[in-house]
Amino acid sequence: MKFLKLCLLFLPLLLKFSSASAQMIEDPTSWKYEVKKISATEYKLIFHLDLKSPWHIWSLKPGGDGYEIAPSFTFDANKIVKMKGNTTEKGNKTTTKMDGIDGKVTYYTGKIDYEQDIIVTGKTKITGKHEYQVCNDKMCLPPKDKDFVFEIK
Repeated sequence: MKFLKLCLLFLPLLLKFSSASAQMIEDPTSWKYEVKKISATEYKLIFHLDLKSPWHIWSLKPGGDGYEIAPSFTFDANKIVKMKGNTTEKGNKTTTKMDGIDGKVTYYTGKIDYEQDIIVTGKTKITGKHEYQVCNDKMCLPPKDKDFVFEIK
């Protein structure tokens, strides 16, 4: 009888724990960072993203109804680094109409590269954060922040 009461006492706790763990989804992204030398003072910073199927990431200009969270790249201040233009994106781009979203949206799947051209006048580390959100056809994961470091030697 005591065992039965004990089981009934802990059953709600056990059910709550199992449903919470089912909601946890592993981050389907893998990021790598590369510095490509263009000239004596010009470099290209490349954010390589490998995104597991069936997930997608919104374009830098996603379109839609304004609720889509575009990737963003924030660079910490560095006196010897000058940004040259804006961050660009390359990859398997899709522009389409999606259920539940007003207007067409643009997103990427698979392998995506984000590139930022810079001018540097010496050896340094370039640091900052990037924010992104990934979605599939059923849901979007909460936005995520990641730190990055590029080293110019």
